[in-house]
Formats: sequence, C-alpha cells, structure tokens
Amino acid sequence: MRKLFLPLTKEEKLSLRAGDCVLLSGTVYTARDCAHRRIFELLDADMPLPFSLKDAYIYYAGPCPAPEGFATGSCGPTTSARMNVFAPRLLDLGLGGMIGKGEMSGEVVAALVRNHAVYFAAVGGAGALYANAVKKSTLVAFPELLSEAVYRFEVEDFPAVVAADCRGETIYKR
Repeated sequence: MRKLFLPLTKEEKLSLRAGDCVLLSGTVYTARDCAHRRIFELLDADMPLPFSLKDAYIYYAGPCPAPEGFATGSCGPTTSARMNVFAPRLLDLGLGGMIGKGEMSGEVVAALVRNHAVYFAAVGGAGALYANAVKKSTLVAFPELLSEAVYRFEVEDFPAVVAADCRGETIYKR
C-alpha cells in the first residue's frame, strides 16, 4: 500500500493507476450535496469561497458528532454520483481530487483527465475506520447544515483506492 501526502503533485497524480491502494495523509474537506449547492451559490455570485479549491481534496461525507476524545464521529463516504453535477466545474477551478463511494459519470472522468486530478474510493460501511484516520476536525463553513457542513479534516493513513485516475481509467470499467 502506497502512502501519499495531500496535496499531490502532478507527477504523483500521473503515477497513480486505477486500482492502486493508498493511504492518504494531509488535509481534506468534507462536503455533500447541500454544501456543494452553497459553494455554487457563492461561485455564481462571485463571492469568496470558505476554502481554496486550488489543489484541495473533497471527501464526500457528512461526519457524525465527535464522541469525547475523538476528532470526529463516524464518517463514511456518501454516494459520489450525487455530486456528478458539481464535480466538473470544481475540478476546472483547481480541485485536486475527491474521495467518495461508487462510480462517477463520464463527464466527471473527462474532467479528471482534463485537470490531471484523481478520484479515490472509500469503503461504504467503514465510517468508524475512517473516523480513526481523522486526527483533527475544524468547522469551516455552513454550520446550519449540521453534518453536511464543510469541515477541514487532518487525516493520517486514510485508506482508499484509486477509483479513477487522471488517464481516464476506472475500477468500474475493468
């Protein structure tokens, strides 16, 4: 299993292949449907975003509240296809990649190729495992959305699989 530190360089992204198993460390932002809609409202209004998209990684997850002594509660991935409508624009604006569950559209894969970005898959039903990889959690934006707010996670050895690489290969088409 290969250890990677986010953000990835272009060379690191180019070296990844669909199906590679990795351990991710660094910063990821959580965002689900509602947060994506809010981000798009800000973009459409030419307002500043709550975090820079440049080389950022979004984890499609809505974390549960943190029990005492933990950075977060359970935080498994949500179905990535729900973000198909949002991902291409965010990738074109500099997003480095995403982490989620399940296949994404051909339009998203084309945007990954166009922007040398990577989509990582996390295992559904493993929210407690992923919570253990989160070392620090900070609320970034939209607290009224509760678990769908945007959080900045500092992760260490977050297990994932390269689901779609920047060449357009996916684990779903093999």
